[in-house]
Amino acid sequence: MKALWVVGTAALLALVAVPVSAQPVISAKSGMIARVQGNVFLDDKAVEDSATHFPDVKEKQVVRTEDGLAEILLTPGVFLRMGEHSSVRMISNRLIDTRVELLTGSAVVESDDVVKDTSTTIVCRKASVTMPKAGIYRFNTDPAQLKVYKGSAEVDLGSQHVTVATAKMVMLNGDSAELQRFNVDETDFLDHWNRQRSEYVSMANVSAAKSLAGSSSSYASLGWGMGNPCMGAWGFNSYYGMMTYIPCSGYLMNPYGYGFWSPFTVMRAYYNPNYAYGGRGYGGYGGYGGRGSGGYSTAAATSSGYSGVMSSGASSMGSSVGAGSMGSTSAAASSGASAGHGGGGGGGAGGGGGHGR
Repeated sequence: MKALWVVGTAALLALVAVPVSAQPVISAKSGMIARVQGNVFLDDKAVEDSATHFPDVKEKQVVRTEDGLAEILLTPGVFLRMGEHSSVRMISNRLIDTRVELLTGSAVVESDDVVKDTSTTIVCRKASVTMPKAGIYRFNTDPAQLKVYKGSAEVDLGSQHVTVATAKMVMLNGDSAELQRFNVDETDFLDHWNRQRSEYVSMANVSAAKSLAGSSSSYASLGWGMGNPCMGAWGFNSYYGMMTYIPCSGYLMNPYGYGFWSPFTVMRAYYNPNYAYGGRGYGGYGGYGGRGSGGYSTAAATSSGYSGVMSSGASSMGSSVGAGSMGSTSAAASSGASAGHGGGGGGGAGGGGGHGR
């Protein structure tokens, strides 16, 4: 079964839907590669972008990017997105103790949901970093540092333990865990791509959650419903050809202000679509273009593709990170140009009207 949901202008908000083929992905392990752009390798094997095959990263395996980007699903609701010329090693892929080491380059961890009995740790140089709260966490190896754009991280560096809050950073390769402030408006291409991916994943959630709402057997197999404890699940939206996140219950708004519905609440998005996505409609949205033409195309979509209007309406990430803080910067423009990605990564919170999944 296929689905297409469309939102019109703010004055004529309506959501039209037909059933979509979306199934929860029951995974006992972290480490699914959900999206790649450009040249990405799992150990020495090239990873091809696919709408049907999502490789698992096993313990001790290394994911490496050259002129490419990669999105890896960790514990439910936690994404790791790698920049160009970066590499990570999976130390442990257990949901109760997921541990990933950043070897080279840069990565962003977007934690949308902190699920009970799961834990994610990023090892970088001399430090181990856990993220007990939803947020946006940027890791670099040169120099080795953690920047918290939103949320709160716990850092163990040698014998020291520090809490790093929003708009604070700490170096990860020294002997002193001294906190410093940084300007959250200083972003680059990876930050822009991370936000764009966050938006796309949110867009794919609605019809995926609705499909599960109409299939009690699907979510009952996860232990959902009837007051049972449960965790969120990764779901596959076949129309978009991409993975999305489906929370256990209620309605979740991630650190960027993009919404995620559970199967038990998603019909509110259809009856009152302006309430979806934190009170923002998709004015001018003309249907989602699905998979892009490859590479890093960020050219504006045609009338049948993604219009980018969600980006301009993104809500504030908090007092320190506003809707425009992930917008175009000289660093982002430089990064986009050097990689040959087409028209820059700027243009508001989502980095322009890109096509990719």
